[in-house]
Amino acid sequence: MRANERRAPLHHYHVYVVELDDSVWNEPRFRRANPDHRLGLPFVYVGMTGTDPDLRFDRHKAGIQANRFVQRYGLRLLPRLYEVYNPMPYEGAREMEVELAIALRERGYGVWQA
Repeated sequence: MRANERRAPLHHYHVYVVELDDSVWNEPRFRRANPDHRLGLPFVYVGMTGTDPDLRFDRHKAGIQANRFVQRYGLRLLPRLYEVYNPMPYEGAREMEVELAIALRERGYGVWQA
């Protein structure tokens, strides 16, 4: 590798959590996926990306490779729930996306994870 060439970072994948508006609870699919949701805890979407979570959220809202719940009901990112894990390698992010969704659901959050 030459001195002026840059190598892409090995760990550039991120998990992220988007807070969803409470009206997502009116969606039958979302309700069926969250029978144990605890009143007062937020509704969230958990995802992973190879880009910055802020950029990914903006793309969801713009309808670019968007999850329909995030596009329609997404309010904001909740970095306190995911920052500690990022960045990570691809396989780590794939696993963490599922693990984080399970952990939040077990705590009573309403969770959508595609």
